[in-house]
Amino acid sequence: MAEEKDKLQEENMAEEAAPETGENKEAADSGTTEAAEPAKAESKDDNKKEKKKKEKADKKQEALKEKIEELEDRVKRQMAEFENFRKRTEKEKTAMFETGAKSVIEKILPVVDNFERGLAAVPENEKDGGFAQGMEMIYKQLMTELENMDVKPIPAVGEEFNPDFHNAVMQVESEEYESGVVAQELQKGYTYRDSVVRHSMVAVVS
Repeated sequence: MAEEKDKLQEENMAEEAAPETGENKEAADSGTTEAAEPAKAESKDDNKKEKKKKEKADKKQEALKEKIEELEDRVKRQMAEFENFRKRTEKEKTAMFETGAKSVIEKILPVVDNFERGLAAVPENEKDGGFAQGMEMIYKQLMTELENMDVKPIPAVGEEFNPDFHNAVMQVESEEYESGVVAQELQKGYTYRDSVVRHSMVAVVS
C-alpha cells in the first residue's frame, strides 16, 4: 500500500510539472491576445488624435498665411494709393505754382513795356546822361531776372507767322519779307517755360 501511494504522488507531481498543452495552452494564448488587443486599440486612438492635432495645426498655419498675404496686399495697395496721391499732389502743386507765376509775370510785362517805351523816347543827346543810364541799368536788371525765371521774348520780326505765338492785328506790304512773314512787332510777346504768357502783337506781310 505504501508503494502504491508513493507511485500516485509521483504521477501527480509529474502532471503538475509537465508543460501546458491542449486546452491549457489555448487558455494561456487567449489571455495574451486579450491583453494585446486593448494596447493595440489604444495605440490606434493615439495615432488618430495625433493626426487630428496635426491637421488642426496645419489649418491654423494656412489661415495665418492667408491673413498675412491679405495684410501684405492691403499694405501694397495703400502704398500705391499714397504714391499716386503724392504724385497727383505734386502735379497740382506745380500747376498752381505755374499759374501763380504766370499771373505775376503778366502783371510785370506792362512795366517792361513802359520801360522800353521810356528808353525809346530818350533823345539821342541825352542817352549818355545819368538818368538815362540809370533807367537802362534797371531795365537790364529786370530783364535778367525774368530770363532767370525762364521768361523769354518771342521772336517775331522776320519769322514766319505762327498762331501759337503770334497775334496778327494787321497786314502790310513789304519788299523785304515774303507773304506770311512777320514784318513788324507792335507788342512784344513772352513765354514762360515753353508756355505762352502773352502772344506777340504783329503785322504780317499780305
